[in-house]
Amino acid sequence: MNKSDLKLIICVLVFSIIFLLFSNLKKNNYAYVYYDNDLVLKINLSKDDNYKVEGYNGEVLIEVKNNKLRVYKENSPLHICSKQGFTNTGSIVCLPNKIVINFQSKELDAVIG
Repeated sequence: MNKSDLKLIICVLVFSIIFLLFSNLKKNNYAYVYYDNDLVLKINLSKDDNYKVEGYNGEVLIEVKNNKLRVYKENSPLHICSKQGFTNTGSIVCLPNKIVINFQSKELDAVIG
C-alpha cells in the first residue's frame, strides 16, 4: 500500500461520514394524518404527546414517544393499525377508519398528468 492508496481510503471515509451526517440531519420530524384523503393533522414527532382523530368508525388515538408514533386505540374489526406498534417510517393505513398516517413530506416529488 502506497501513499496514494492511503489518501484514497481517507477521502472515501471522510465523504462517507459527511454523507451519513447530512442524511441524518434531513430526517423528517413530522407525521401527516389524512382522513379520506384530506390532511387533518400534522404531528411533530419530537414532542411526546397523544392525539385524537375522528375516523369513519369513531376516534383513532395516536401516541408519539421517542420520535416514533403508533395508533394505540381505534375501532375496527381486526385492530390491525393498533397492532403495528411504534414506527417513524413508511405509512400506517387504517382502512376501516379511512385514516392514513404518512411520515414523508406532503410536498409532491413529481406530478404525472
